[in-house]
Amino acid sequence: MALRGGDPAEIGGYPLEERLGSGGMGTVFLARTGSGRPVAIKLIHQHFAGDDEFRIRFRQEVAAARRVSGAFTAAVVDAAPEAEQPWMATAYIEGPTLAQRIAEGGPLGGAELRRLAIGLAEALRDIHRVGVVHRDLKPSNVVLSPEGPRVIDFGISRAADQETLTMTGRVIGTPPFMSPEQLQAPRGVGPRSDVFSLGTLLVYAATGHGPFDSDSPYMTAYQVLHEEPSLDAVPPVLRAVVEPCLGKEPEGRPSADELLVLLRDLPADGFGGAAPASGGPGAGRTRDMITQHHRETPATPSPTTALPAAPTPSDPAPAAPKPPAPAPSDGGSTGAPAGGRLRSRWRPVLAAAVAVAAIGGGVAALTAGGGDGDGGGGPAPAVPGGTLPAGFEPWRTTVLGGREDIPDELRCVTREEALFCGGGGVVASRVDPGDGTQVWTVKSPGVPAQGMHLVGATDDTVVGYRIADQDAPQGPPEEVVALDADSGEELWSTPSGAQSTAVTGRTRDAVVAGSAVVTVDSSNSRFEARDARGGEVAWTAPFPEGTQCAPLPDGPRLLAMCATDAEVDGLEPRRPTLRTLDLGSGELGAAVEVEGPVEPVGEAGGSLVLLSPHYEGAARTGYDGLARFDPASGKVTYSRLDKVYDGTPGMAGGTVYLSGRTGLVTAFDSATGRKKWARQTGVEGASGPAAGDGAVYFSSASGRVVALSPDDGKTLWATDPRADGLTGQEGASPRVTVAGRAVFVAAAGNTLFAFDAGKPPRAH
Repeated sequence: MALRGGDPAEIGGYPLEERLGSGGMGTVFLARTGSGRPVAIKLIHQHFAGDDEFRIRFRQEVAAARRVSGAFTAAVVDAAPEAEQPWMATAYIEGPTLAQRIAEGGPLGGAELRRLAIGLAEALRDIHRVGVVHRDLKPSNVVLSPEGPRVIDFGISRAADQETLTMTGRVIGTPPFMSPEQLQAPRGVGPRSDVFSLGTLLVYAATGHGPFDSDSPYMTAYQVLHEEPSLDAVPPVLRAVVEPCLGKEPEGRPSADELLVLLRDLPADGFGGAAPASGGPGAGRTRDMITQHHRETPATPSPTTALPAAPTPSDPAPAAPKPPAPAPSDGGSTGAPAGGRLRSRWRPVLAAAVAVAAIGGGVAALTAGGGDGDGGGGPAPAVPGGTLPAGFEPWRTTVLGGREDIPDELRCVTREEALFCGGGGVVASRVDPGDGTQVWTVKSPGVPAQGMHLVGATDDTVVGYRIADQDAPQGPPEEVVALDADSGEELWSTPSGAQSTAVTGRTRDAVVAGSAVVTVDSSNSRFEARDARGGEVAWTAPFPEGTQCAPLPDGPRLLAMCATDAEVDGLEPRRPTLRTLDLGSGELGAAVEVEGPVEPVGEAGGSLVLLSPHYEGAARTGYDGLARFDPASGKVTYSRLDKVYDGTPGMAGGTVYLSGRTGLVTAFDSATGRKKWARQTGVEGASGPAAGDGAVYFSSASGRVVALSPDDGKTLWATDPRADGLTGQEGASPRVTVAGRAVFVAAAGNTLFAFDAGKPPRAH
């Protein structure tokens, strides 16, 4: 809906495009980030902004929501709980809500229901692990995105409910989906209240009506408190898992971890078949579960786009691997011992479910095939080839930089028996790959451009960026610095330009090519090549007149990508040119125009591979094609993708990868643009790939790592988060570095950790 008179034009620097809805606590707007990424901004009503208690609770909820990094929740992009009117921006999730989907298409079944159930259980697991209780899990707060179900509105729901209760003493919520304790003592509800709500949601999704169903919200509340749930229409195998979730006492319900294990271990046909074709809208429903009470008391709106039915995935819903052992959780429950067994009180539940499946002619095997989940369960991966550093043991360390407030991450390279990392407040640091000991660190005092990390390394020299402090005396704002690999002693430095992002879409104003370092001079007018060790200038190459250029490595060669001054100034290089750049002399080859805009992603078979961004108006919405530039022939070939794909690009082994904000990884043939496979992972906002022996690795700012088979995308294993990093990021360079069997990972807060790829730390 259009903006109204009195609506702000922007919030927190985000231009507003339209209203998505308004409710009791605030108004939700659609906005765009500077890169064109859509976000939903929730602006709290002014009368709540003046209450100190509400601000405290809202601040706590925003901080907790930032730590949720699952693939099935809406990532917090930005927030300002201290603003005159507090607000929070989350990833905009496009798709119908579960309520809309059931109203239009009737109950779910089969793979669609299985995907929903496992996705929601995983979302609760991630939410509960960081100390958040959603307290308002209902069909309108579940969005069915193309990548899977997403839970929304967990950022302020708890604060909103508590504030309302403080003011009026009324119970706020939707009774068919509330737990008994939430109806009786809402201030004291814990994580297992959400499990109860999830149980009601699964019944609703499978049958079209909830387990407690009455035209009166007061009668529904009575049923929740005193009557047994109505589960006759639920598939018997699924019922055996859902029923314990609906126990009246919280301690009698499984935790989210335990529920996830139970759901993943169900036989594939335990979720029933697809909804009958003759059912039509509303089939199997006794009434619309958006009750009259709910209509009269509008809830905080969902940042969604209303669609008539759930999107049909282009790939079949993935089957999850055998799940890992549950982590310790709330209510005094304890994790299972090594070996992944459930606590003894839940074994009969799974046994009963399997018995029902066997009686009904269902499958007898418990393990679902495919290995597509992110859980890291299943058989142990084959031990990769290669060796480990001498005396290697898994380790973790933090490299302190010049400024603790710089929101950046390190990137690393390996040379011989050393690991070199840099970025943010660190020019470079040498780290012992065996135990994580820091040999030396050279700090950078200023704030770099996003994505500016280590330049590279030779056998005896490390090259990084140094950014001047804004309060420092006059000097070059940005320098390329060469350091001795053994001691960290500065060998030479030179002022550097900073236009690569405007030309290529990537922040890379200097490259290490063989034994030389090629930079852009501070006036952004020419390339300069220096000996990496001594710093002597070998040659300079002026940019073609009226253009700005950036260096591009292309295997053993070097290329130059250029755009006109007008395009750089307008940040729209629509028809860039590519040229060879001779490493010995700096001679520039003939210009080859590329139908743009394009972004370089890697090299395959001697050709530079570029992706074509797709725009809707001024907003970039993903990628819709790729191009290949052959320096030998000077020819460019183009391929179209079958649709627009959003995500962070990367390349390994001749394959182009796009990793989406929600954890969906898609692989493409770099020669034809043909989609090879797509796989949903639990690593939201991942970047990659980093290639290892028989695996490609993706990792997020939170330190989650997933290893996928490059052949078919099968999940080999995945890990838990290691740092408090923002999720849902796009455009980040690979965070994983592989050397033999050693995997080195960079995460938020300059966190580094390492483990053996043959013995990865499994997700709990």
